Amino acid sequence: MSRAQLPLNALRAFEASARHLSFTKAAIELCVTQAAVSHQVKGLETRLGAALFRRLPRGLALTDEGLALLPSVRESFDRLDDTLARFEGGRVTEVLSVGVVGTFAVGWLLPRLPAFREAHPFVDLRLFTNNNRADLAGEGLDCAIRFGDGAWHGTEAAPLLPAPMSPLCAPAVAERLAEPQDLFRETLLRSYRAADWPDWFAAAGLSPPPIRGPVFDSSWVMVEAAIQGLGVALAPPNMFTRDLAQGRLVRPFDIEVGAGRYWLAWLKSKVPTQAMKAFLAWLSEAEDG
Repeated sequence: MSRAQLPLNALRAFEASARHLSFTKAAIELCVTQAAVSHQVKGLETRLGAALFRRLPRGLALTDEGLALLPSVRESFDRLDDTLARFEGGRVTEVLSVGVVGTFAVGWLLPRLPAFREAHPFVDLRLFTNNNRADLAGEGLDCAIRFGDGAWHGTEAAPLLPAPMSPLCAPAVAERLAEPQDLFRETLLRSYRAADWPDWFAAAGLSPPPIRGPVFDSSWVMVEAAIQGLGVALAPPNMFTRDLAQGRLVRPFDIEVGAGRYWLAWLKSKVPTQAMKAFLAWLSEAEDG
């Protein structure tokens, strides 16, 4: 059967009837009469030379032939519907799948997303949070916002925000901290980067104490533990500005240590799309602003 001969109205009637197992409910959905739906389905059955439904006293049941036809018809209509839904303002939207470190997503990106949507309505942004471990190829990501030095095998990386780290804690804990040595008496919450606290103490001119606090794979969870008074976290203050402004979190010392920065990374084998270019440009502009 050629494309020009595809009975689209009949296929729509079949798909709706199969979904509802009722000609009447299909007719309501399609805004036509029950007789019209029944006629379309009967015509399709005649054309195919096979019965698609068994007519029951109270509704319909799909035959084996109907069950075989339904997945292809449903998938085709779903794909067409998804494609048509991507048109906005006369322009087709472009899906952009981005892996994001959870700390960056909540602390910096989410409050600014409305501005990105307003500036680039053609980008259908899909965010997938992680703990800085993104498999670009395996997860089908267009790009990923990661923390580190930007040197990841097989990827290109554009620098975004610096993220120097400083001790962060609850107000009640901060009252006990007059100088860096006072941290020796506190529980020091740790990330998966074992050198962070030793590097900070070196920047403070001190030898590090034994560090035996709990280890977290997420800076966001680690800082939440600090807010709840479970210890002192070492994390980027610029990712926790709202908690600092609200007084839930305190930065007792100004001493900072750099362990890396945030980057937008993508596979070297991938040609950047218009959506990716727009996202990178917006990230750079938002950072500067």
